[in-house]
Amino acid sequence: MRRLLNTLYVTMPDAYLACDGENVVIKVDNTIKFRVPVHNLEGIVCFGFAGASPGLMHLCCERGVALSFLTEYGKFMGRVTGKVSGNILLRRNQYRWTETHSAPVRLAKRFITAKIINSRAVLHRAIRDHSNAVDTDLLNSLMKGLASTVNLLDKAEDLNTIRGLEGQAANLYFSGFNQLILAQKDAFYMDGRNRRPPLDRVNALLSFLYTLLTHEVVAALESIGLDPQAGFLHRDRPGRPSLALDVMEELRPHFADRLAVTLINRNQINSDGFVIKENGAVIMDDTTRKEVLIAWQKRKQEEIVHPYLEEKVSLGLVPYIQAMLLARHIRGDLEDYPPFFWK
Repeated sequence: MRRLLNTLYVTMPDAYLACDGENVVIKVDNTIKFRVPVHNLEGIVCFGFAGASPGLMHLCCERGVALSFLTEYGKFMGRVTGKVSGNILLRRNQYRWTETHSAPVRLAKRFITAKIINSRAVLHRAIRDHSNAVDTDLLNSLMKGLASTVNLLDKAEDLNTIRGLEGQAANLYFSGFNQLILAQKDAFYMDGRNRRPPLDRVNALLSFLYTLLTHEVVAALESIGLDPQAGFLHRDRPGRPSLALDVMEELRPHFADRLAVTLINRNQINSDGFVIKENGAVIMDDTTRKEVLIAWQKRKQEEIVHPYLEEKVSLGLVPYIQAMLLARHIRGDLEDYPPFFWK
């Protein structure tokens, strides 16, 4: 089993990344502020426009540490990785499958079915834990709607139908999302899912967490040898990690949505940590972003029993496990792809 290593998040806008032997160092005004051995890292994510030395890039490529650059608001800009890993035969099979009709439809159904069932589980957990504080009639109605969508999804015969049903399910799920927020209700609420830019604090938080999850899934797929850009459900687009977005679907509710609700309900973040821009866009400030990153790292350390392997694993390893299972299916070692269902 793969060992869960750390991801280094750099949020200081004036930081410069360099290397000193086998160590990654962060400098501010030419003074070393932080040092970590490269063998303890699986990824480095830089927010803002922190520079990085060619020596550090070489070290990261050599040691398989993905170096990603995002804007201060979490928008992906670029990524430095080493040589492509994995078996060329695996990628050739992946590309062939994307050009067929049956494989994309079948796999898209797996991804979206798991997403809807996991979304339903989030609503069910709210009823179970907070029945006196939530509108149980509303949530039960939404859960029935999601179950009906799963039944329709099973009969879908093309990708456009699957995408349409996914959109319907997302609208149902997010129409009840405010019920999950039990604290700071005046500041944290959403009127449906919106992005590019997010127009409220909840959407800003979700978008940031989805960005972090994207990084994890891309790294997992690359480490297994799959091409993150050749997806089955999401359409091809230059620079778009379509396969990562496919696999992310089943992981969003448990990884990101529940963490967002926890951060709000436990008052780990508050409304003062968000800035509303002139165009209505809402972004997190540096302090809130760091708080979210700390919570994200802690969440990755939590242990669960994987529903397919039936083994106890760290939550942060789940993207790698799903990538491994998908690769085994594409190679022909597994008859079908077992998506992640949160129990």
